[in-house]
Amino acid sequence: MNSNSSPMLVTASIYALLVLIWAATPLAIVWSVAEIHPMWVLIIRYFGASIIALFLLKIMRDPLPFDRTSIKSYLAGSLNLIGAQLFIYLAANYLTSGLMALIFGFSPLIAGLIGHVILKTHKLIWLQWLGMAVAVAGLCFVFADSADSKVNPWGVVLMLISMVSYISSIFWVKQINAPLSPMSQATGSLLLSAAGSLLLIPFIWQHMPTQLPGTQALIGFVFTMIMSSIVAMLCYFWLIRRLNASTVSLSNVMTPVIALVLGATLNHEIISSHAFAGIAVVMFGIIMYFWKEWREQYFSKR
Repeated sequence: MNSNSSPMLVTASIYALLVLIWAATPLAIVWSVAEIHPMWVLIIRYFGASIIALFLLKIMRDPLPFDRTSIKSYLAGSLNLIGAQLFIYLAANYLTSGLMALIFGFSPLIAGLIGHVILKTHKLIWLQWLGMAVAVAGLCFVFADSADSKVNPWGVVLMLISMVSYISSIFWVKQINAPLSPMSQATGSLLLSAAGSLLLIPFIWQHMPTQLPGTQALIGFVFTMIMSSIVAMLCYFWLIRRLNASTVSLSNVMTPVIALVLGATLNHEIISSHAFAGIAVVMFGIIMYFWKEWREQYFSKR
């Protein structure tokens, strides 16, 4: 194995781990909110994850600076936590885990739109616009079968807000470009998210949990606290410093199919053949969108 292949293998492994965690996270969220109010789950998750992150930070002997640039970067990262995740937890009451992952799969397209329309960082070609249109048509096809697929418009709106927050976080962290290690970035973002989540307590005080939930809910809760909040965030911040935003967002293209399989296998979620056809159209549209980038990367390495 040559010296160039080793970093590529590490990047690919971290990317694959991130895909697997994000594919399982929607199901873990659905399980964790089944018996406890979603916002209480979110608050406990962030405080627990913050304690674990601080412990790991001390073991790794990474600094946790609080200069102006670092705080801005923590705030940008927290937009993916207390921002995006808040709306995902709310959406869990309206959508199946597979459909949540499917909608989030549109994040590369939103990233491309932001880069094209707002940041002017790259120009979309006709095939990418067509891919977007095909993907949206496929999603509408899924929604048309809402009676069988448990598609609620409120859940869709909440997921779209979450997706925009997630993409904005990627661009903002990259734009700040603070000299922070992935662990420091993740810990700082978790601490700000935990502090921000306290603002929710006056509105959900009456829903405070009074007893431990069942085994399934606990599994979902522990998974989101450790894997989704710590491991995935480390992978996420590590990758966005080495890859462009649209490539990082591409990880969400691969999660819907895995999430659908997990939901059907572990949670007995039923997706009709009509909805599966729509999902296939969505995936085809997203492939069309990325075809130009994949082709350019392939020929540039030959």
